[in-house]
Amino acid sequence: MTRIWLPLALAACTALPAHAQHWGYEGHEGPAHWQDLDPAWAVCAAGQQQSPINLTQALAAEFAPAQIDWAEETAGVVVDNGHTVQVSVENAGGLTLGDTHYALLQFHFHAASEHTINGRQAPMEVHFVHQSATGELAVIGVMVERGDALATLGSVWAAMPADADATPGIAARIHLNEFLPADRDAFRYQGSLTTPPCSEIVSWTVLTNPVTATPQQIEAFATRHPDSFRPVQPLNRRYVLVSDE
Repeated sequence: MTRIWLPLALAACTALPAHAQHWGYEGHEGPAHWQDLDPAWAVCAAGQQQSPINLTQALAAEFAPAQIDWAEETAGVVVDNGHTVQVSVENAGGLTLGDTHYALLQFHFHAASEHTINGRQAPMEVHFVHQSATGELAVIGVMVERGDALATLGSVWAAMPADADATPGIAARIHLNEFLPADRDAFRYQGSLTTPPCSEIVSWTVLTNPVTATPQQIEAFATRHPDSFRPVQPLNRRYVLVSDE
């Protein structure tokens, strides 16, 4: 049995080390009980900057856009970690927020979407996880709606291992920019990992416009990991900003 795990801080929104406490999306291991499963996860309930959130009533503001500079084509290691399908990449570019550069480490999927926009979930959401040289995290969220095919998603699904115990697959040609809509207006807010330990260490950029994939492409993931989303969390004293990206 072969498994590839990123360290927890790098995995950001999903993967846990193999020895860690198990968690899930339903029942006594679901989001309502994460804080009870491990004392280190108390922030899942006590935190004041938890993710995801409902993106609504955002404040229009001028801020530096997320400068995305992903590689035109890259290879990726595709794993099923028991919670999602995750694709780890190397030397695949990254993004710049303000004066800070973040390298792209991995991307993964949720069905339905974790964030909602004006109360509505999309069928699927992709999270692109980046890390700076000093360990800061920045995640870009992209909604996926049903429609025309997302060609590069086919490369990922073709390399998807049979299950969490299977040998990881290699997706040879991933065109990352196909995951980005032409219009990159975005929401920006400070939040957390969306899975245990729910650490409040993430700068979120969620694009307001979706990309599309065929119903069959979405179902290929959704049937494997149905309801793989954390419910939206209280905004509390935070502000959500929106600006043209």
